[in-house]
Amino acid sequence: MVAHLARLGPVVLLALWAITGCSSGEPKRGADEPTPAGRTFLSTDVQGAPIPGGGPLTLGFTDSRIAADAGCNKFTGAVSFDDHVLHVSGLATTLMACEDDRRGADEWLSGLLNSEPSWRLEDTRLTLHSPDRTVTLLDKKIVRPDKPVKGTQWLVTALITDNSQVRSRALDEAQPTLVIAEDNGVSGNAGCNRMTGSAEVSGTRITFRIATTKMMCSPEVMEVEQAVLKALDGKTTATVDADTLTVRNDNGAGLVLHAQ
Repeated sequence: MVAHLARLGPVVLLALWAITGCSSGEPKRGADEPTPAGRTFLSTDVQGAPIPGGGPLTLGFTDSRIAADAGCNKFTGAVSFDDHVLHVSGLATTLMACEDDRRGADEWLSGLLNSEPSWRLEDTRLTLHSPDRTVTLLDKKIVRPDKPVKGTQWLVTALITDNSQVRSRALDEAQPTLVIAEDNGVSGNAGCNRMTGSAEVSGTRITFRIATTKMMCSPEVMEVEQAVLKALDGKTTATVDADTLTVRNDNGAGLVLHAQ
């Protein structure tokens, strides 16, 4: 009898090993398996609890950080992707007051991030699944590809001073514009006066040479114009993110512009 059990022993142990191996849940992420790190995604579909205000949800990832917003405040925190679960910790948020339905977007977003949703990445598609919702997102470069610097009409929406963005009623009323043509010619409006000139574009570096007409406007508009011309005076660094162009001059001035 003992000998009979001894003969069965390896079979029983093998069966127990098989059961244990099958009960470990979802396989762990392989060391070489891609993660969302280094990419930004926009939501295209939500199954379950909808985003108050309609969103979209924007998620940007680095190797260890996440930036997120769902139409109201921006959240940042630490993130890891172990075991195909989005582990988020140390969340901080801006404190902007949001109106209408968007007031509930922050609670919706914090609920999603704190639920430790599972994630699945398929090429340009990221899917997050939590107990009460499934969110499908696409790579931002697919949903909102970068606008070309040349040939796009850009509207100045903010001034950059001392690494801060400044908006004002005078700026909104002046509506400065900028166009860099394919032949490197520059046209637009500085706020009061018409701009002409040229731009030498080399990668992210743009060197402007601008001339303007000589009209006078209200002091507020002229102040805006002076800030715009300072930002476009000489050598700058320009970056495009979807429909937003950010220009930073070597002299410390800068502009945020949106494609029209």
